[in-house]
Amino acid sequence: MSMYRQLWLAIIISTLLALLGALLASTLSARVYLSEQLAMKNADNAAALALSLSQQEPDPVMVELAVAALFDSGHYELIRVTDPRGRLIVERVAPPGEYDAPQWFVDKLPLMAPPGEAQITSGWKQFGNVSLVSHSRFAYRALWQSVLEMIAAMAFAGVVGGYLGTLILRRLRRPLRTVIDQAQAITERRFVLSEEPDVPELRQLAAAMNATVGRIKTMFEEEAARLETVRRDANCDPLTGLANRNFFMAQLLSSLDSDENDGGMLILVRVAGLADINHRLGRTATDDLLQRFARVATTTAERHAGAVAARLNGADFAVLLPGLADARTEAAQVLQMLIDESESFVADGPSAFIGFGSFPRGMEMGTLLAQVDAALAAAEAEGRNGVREASFANGDDAPRNADEWGRLIRNALEQRWVRLISFPVAGLAGNLLHRECPLRLMFDAGGEWLPAGKFLPVAERLKLTPQLDLAAIQLGLEELQSDPALPGLAINLSASSLLAAGFRQEVKTLLKRHAKVTPRLWLEVAEIGVFKHFDEFRTLCHDLKTYKCRIGVEHFGRQFSQVGLLHDLGLDYIKVDASFVRGLEGNPGNQAFLKGLSSIAHNIGLQVIAEGVVSAAEMQALGDVGFDGATGPAIKDPA
Repeated sequence: MSMYRQLWLAIIISTLLALLGALLASTLSARVYLSEQLAMKNADNAAALALSLSQQEPDPVMVELAVAALFDSGHYELIRVTDPRGRLIVERVAPPGEYDAPQWFVDKLPLMAPPGEAQITSGWKQFGNVSLVSHSRFAYRALWQSVLEMIAAMAFAGVVGGYLGTLILRRLRRPLRTVIDQAQAITERRFVLSEEPDVPELRQLAAAMNATVGRIKTMFEEEAARLETVRRDANCDPLTGLANRNFFMAQLLSSLDSDENDGGMLILVRVAGLADINHRLGRTATDDLLQRFARVATTTAERHAGAVAARLNGADFAVLLPGLADARTEAAQVLQMLIDESESFVADGPSAFIGFGSFPRGMEMGTLLAQVDAALAAAEAEGRNGVREASFANGDDAPRNADEWGRLIRNALEQRWVRLISFPVAGLAGNLLHRECPLRLMFDAGGEWLPAGKFLPVAERLKLTPQLDLAAIQLGLEELQSDPALPGLAINLSASSLLAAGFRQEVKTLLKRHAKVTPRLWLEVAEIGVFKHFDEFRTLCHDLKTYKCRIGVEHFGRQFSQVGLLHDLGLDYIKVDASFVRGLEGNPGNQAFLKGLSSIAHNIGLQVIAEGVVSAAEMQALGDVGFDGATGPAIKDPA
């Protein structure tokens, strides 16, 4: 029974006991009073009758007449006159009759009044004795009426008291509910502050809870700030703040292998005559120029979701742009911005050389770098500001325009030409945590199943991701229902779906329909989408907690500086981006970062899973830094 109900029950019982006690005490007191009054009346009436008869030279006939006249008034139960020897002269006894009160009331509360006694005299001689008992029905009527009035008054008082008690409990219940919700939020790994109530005891409790949450958040933020410094030291160039060569290469390899990308664009930039500028203007000016080039690279990357800008060595910069179509226009814009930024540093010579190329998914990284580097060398050989393109063969016969893409995607959904493929996500001990299940489409019966990287970028532009995500969730729930032994199944949701009207409601409808399997459903959103649409993601997290789904963030780590925003979402797990895992066994900086990351995540109850593990050495290093599981080519299917 809830505390609120217990308090309410205690108020009711205590009020009833108090009212019943007051009623009983009042009734007993009235009964004693009426008994005394009856006794006094009996005595007074007997004395009055005896005195009246004594003054009239009494004889038996006159006595009988007087007794009869008095008895017929109806106020007496018994009038008896006896001579001095005890012989009966006259007696009148009222027949048993109804009282003006319930019989049970009369039986439970009898009025015990002694009869009135007096002597009748005739001159100086005793004529006889009078014994008189007044009728008690009037007293019972008065007592019963008094009890009814007391019950009515106490019932009214009880109703008023109950109403006031309800108001008080409501006043207590609201802040108590707030404190309970805050405690519940902490168990769900959501660290939120609550308003302190006016009730002193609850205010102290809320203040203590808020202080605890504040300390946790402070510790979380301090540790996150420290880890962000470790991450930047391990993965960023100290002068420009861009990604360093090792991190960029890991990111490029991950992008080439990713099932979610269908290729992209690589831009290599070289500062023209950097050594000459350093000799002419000095180190400070040279550093300023390099920082300007870095700002151009950062600006270019920020215009495209999932892009990465890096400084590869002293004079070379790189920008990775996933899925870009008009590569030449982008490269020309970058060159013009670089020329504008370096105008005051160069004399009559060139400012920068650029080599770029658009590459398909699955291309070998060595081949890509060699071709784009050759294009960069060709641009530099011309000796002036220039852009050269590396060409790659691409036999893709994909649809040519957005309308055709949209028609084919909608048709695939209508025909249910959709399926989930499965990759194992295993614990470090080899046990299966869940299966990661990206979506596949085909555009005609018996055709090729296309990876998400082929159709997802176009679906994003056409706002078709909500339908694709709902189809994936439906397939996942059906598979969980058909395979009770499956520990879990993960579906990736597009961040843009969170913005679609009605998407969350349709997701909840699906989950409600398959409520028995939802605890085994893992739903995840990419980090870049989480922070881009944070309020919508927060609402989704709170909605899905009702259905006990597990919620996580994938590709985590590149925006680690914003990790403080995640403290009140109630997440269950994070999947760390493969770029931090690649070559982990030989990267002490990333080892320190990931060890701190796993520690802070475990402290708030999150599982930490690595993405893109390609070797046993990386798997061993993950165990050393405290990870819980991993996915990638090196993970063997426990099945």
